[in-house]
This record gives sequence, C-alpha cells and structure tokens, in this order.
Amino acid sequence: MEIKELEKVEQGVYARVTQLGHEQVVFCYDEPTGLKAIIAIHNTVLGPALGGTRMWNYANEQEALTDVLRLSRGMTFKASISGLNLGGGKAVIIGDAGKMKTEAFLRRFGKFVNSLGGKYYTAEDVNMKTADMEYISMETRYVTGLPESMGGGGDPSPVTAYGVYMGMKATAKKVFGGDNLAGKKIGVQGVGQVGAHLVEYLVKENAKVFITDIADAKVKSLAQQYGVTGVDGDSFYDLDMDIYAPCALGATVNDETISRLRCSMIAGAANNQLKDELKHGYKLLDHRIVYAPDFLINAGGLINVYNEYLGNYNRERVFQQAEKIYDTCLSILNVAEREKISSQEAAIQLAEKRIAEMALIRTSR
Repeated sequence: MEIKELEKVEQGVYARVTQLGHEQVVFCYDEPTGLKAIIAIHNTVLGPALGGTRMWNYANEQEALTDVLRLSRGMTFKASISGLNLGGGKAVIIGDAGKMKTEAFLRRFGKFVNSLGGKYYTAEDVNMKTADMEYISMETRYVTGLPESMGGGGDPSPVTAYGVYMGMKATAKKVFGGDNLAGKKIGVQGVGQVGAHLVEYLVKENAKVFITDIADAKVKSLAQQYGVTGVDGDSFYDLDMDIYAPCALGATVNDETISRLRCSMIAGAANNQLKDELKHGYKLLDHRIVYAPDFLINAGGLINVYNEYLGNYNRERVFQQAEKIYDTCLSILNVAEREKISSQEAAIQLAEKRIAEMALIRTSR
C-alpha cells in the first residue's frame, strides 16, 4: 500500500474514533494463532471500562471497527444509566468462532487485555462462553464472567433476559395501560442464550410468542419445548405483533423495517437496535411505536459481571438490582413523552448527565 493510501485509511479511522468520543482503541494481531481483535475503550470517567468480547465473522475490518465503536459507546451509557461505577468498553474478535477458537488463541487475546493494565475488563458476549473466559483468565486477572466454581457469576444471560423482561413489562404499562403480557403477540428475533431465556419468561406469562433465528435448529427446538411458533426470518418484520423483541445483532430498526413493522412497541436484548439512533428514534415516534432504550433494558448482564468485579458475588442481589430496570425504563418513557423527544435521546441525556457530574467531582479540589 502506498503512503498516500495508508494516510487515507488512518485519517478515516481517527475520524471515526474521535467522532464518538473514544479514549483509546487497540488493534490486536497475533500471526501464530491468527488472532485479529479490536479493543475499544470509550469512557472511563465512572471507572474501568467493562464490556464483553464478541467473536463474529465480519465481512471486513471496517465492519468490525464500526461494531466495536458503537458497542463500547453503548456500554458507557449502559453502566451510567444503571448506576454502576464502570466505564464503557468492548472487544471484538474477527473470525469464525466454530473454527478458530483454541486455548492458545484465547490466551493470546488474554495477553492483549492484560497489557492494558486494568483499564479494560472483558467478559463474554456473542460466540464467547464462560469456558472461554477461563482460558483468558490464565493470562489476565482483568476478566469477569467466570464460572461459579471459580468464584464468578457464571452465565450472565439469564440476568440479561430478566432485565429485558422487566423493561418490556414497563414499556407495556406505558403503551397498553398495564404490564400484564398475557395474550400479547410478541416476536422474538434471535433465540440464542438471552433470547431463549426471554422466551421462557414470556411463555410463563401466557404471551403468544413467535420466534426466528438464523439457526433453524434453535427455532425447532424452542418451538417444541415451549409450544411457540417459528417464523421465517424474511417475513418476520411483517408479523401482526404487539411487541417486537430484537435479540440478535443490531441495526434491525432502520428505514426499511420501520415501515414494515406492525407493532406498538419495541423491547429487546440486542445492542444498537437503531441503525441511526437520532433519525430512527424519531422515525419510530412518527410511526407511534414506543421504544425501550436497548442499553437500559439489556443491562442485566453488565449488572451481573459488575457484582462479580466487586467481589462477594450474590445471585439474588443481582436479580434484585436488575428488577430496578422496570422503574428506570418507565421513568425515561415518561420524560420522553413530557419533553416530546425520543426515548433513546432521553436515556442518553440521563446517562451523560451522571457522567458529567462525576467528571466534575473527580476534577474538583
């Protein structure tokens, strides 16, 4: 690559990093194991950045960078709005998790995490499991999401699902006048670990649940287990449903899908559900669809690993903290309605307010 071409790439990367206000972005490469990863630290005003590591077969490095920048910024807001003393960070590993993950691969990633000296703590995310955290922990102590046998909090997905369930019920109260989900037609898009737990909560409340996933086997298994209805992914947005629950990857709420959605509210576990948080937040308002801010209602997993980070982990206490998502969500929806702004904007304002106040405390003498 010529020097002028390299300069164009560098300028593009720096522009994207500074646009979202990141403190540090680390590009990790290890030739022997084939590891390619990016660690993004967005903000550490409230504490060290904590966020999971996602492994995905991205189309290219630009796509991976976009994902990690948006995810890490979301973690900043998620920690702040949940009242946690944590900053926002995230990591992505580029590649096929089914083929590339080995002990050496994961431990090499652990060394990169360790090199940041505690500015970033990792945890599990898409295609990363508790067992993977064990290997990473062999090279660094800056890791959460460890098995309960090692003093960790174990799988955080049940807590994430519970927080989403609480946020969904709060939003339902705002939209329908009551938080009982019995008889409500709910479409869950993505039935991985979090989505599957959410389906269980919804079925227990006698909701009418429709599911879809890129893995047909998951859909068939859950449909048989819970008696829910599997739907082809292409037609999912056209379903006649009361609640759309995106629980897979982000950006599913966009120009194309908003015009197709036939729901009254959106509440799901996916990160960065709005492709453009400003534009699509207000487009939902125009379509009279109430949106539960994703970084608020999917904060249960972060609450779980935060308690592990603090030490003396207690599962019951974690679920009690996740239950508070209900009140926070309802409060934000009320603020958004009163001020005639999108719920996403209302949530971001609340998160940024706490960060700004804590920044003043840190700098005051």
